[in-house]
Amino acid sequence: MQQKPASLFRPFSIESIESPSPAALSPTAEFPAPAVGRRPASTAPVTAPAPTPRLERPVFLGTRPRSRALSVSVRASVPSVLLVGWWYGTRSGAIPAAVFASPGDVVRALMEIQDTGQLREFLEASLMRAGLGVALGVSAGLVLGVGAGLSALGEEIVDPTMQMIRAVPFLAMVPLFISWFGIDETFKVALIGVASAFPMYAYSYLGVRNVDRKVVEMARCFGLRGWGLLSRVILPSALPSLLMALRICLAVSVIGLIGAEQVGTTKGIGYLVLLAKQYYRQDYMVLCIVLYAALGLVFDLFIRTVERVTMPWRRHTAAR
Repeated sequence: MQQKPASLFRPFSIESIESPSPAALSPTAEFPAPAVGRRPASTAPVTAPAPTPRLERPVFLGTRPRSRALSVSVRASVPSVLLVGWWYGTRSGAIPAAVFASPGDVVRALMEIQDTGQLREFLEASLMRAGLGVALGVSAGLVLGVGAGLSALGEEIVDPTMQMIRAVPFLAMVPLFISWFGIDETFKVALIGVASAFPMYAYSYLGVRNVDRKVVEMARCFGLRGWGLLSRVILPSALPSLLMALRICLAVSVIGLIGAEQVGTTKGIGYLVLLAKQYYRQDYMVLCIVLYAALGLVFDLFIRTVERVTMPWRRHTAAR
């Protein structure tokens, strides 16, 4: 058997371990820092740090609010140009007086009807009919639209009938409504209500159907059901469509006034149109057009105010 080298079998003992000297164990002894991770001292010259770059204001990506005076001026610019063109055309003779009355004649007709007290009486009568008819039509259209938009059964029951009736011009229903309701105020309110119901139905149905399903599911996870889910989630989400429907309903109510106030009435702007046609008063005809345009402007301002109150975030999301 081959004998292993003796160096591998060197005896091991505690005495063979070298013990440190007492000076090395003293608290004041200095130990060299470990060389791990240390860099050798550099002989290159130290340079000054680079100057901090100057901060610049970032580019504004939002929408800056426009002054109220500038906004009103821009809105009134196009009507002002049309008014000046109208005045110049009638003044120069390019527009004959038998075709279109001049602004001066219209103002004189307005002062004439104002002095007799009929202007206020006619406006109140027309606004009352339009208000009652729009309230009736909007309520019916909203209920039917929300019902058809929420459930498949409601859509199958309501939508085919509403689409068929919507295709019928509401002015074609005037003889039928006269035979049903007579020529009193009920006929006029019912005609305006029918005219206003279909836009509200179409837009409310579309608004309810376009509500994000994830939002509805999240609301159900928080325990919202029934009326709470409808009033807190679905209707607020469909509010832009509902306000657009209300704007169209108010515009359609003006058209309904023209048809309703032509029959069996002695008050209202439509009655004034009938008188102007019978006596061939161009100034009164143009005055009625101006009054209808003023009503449309008032209705639009009303809807804009409602939008600002109910949806204050909407004006910040529009691209300007």
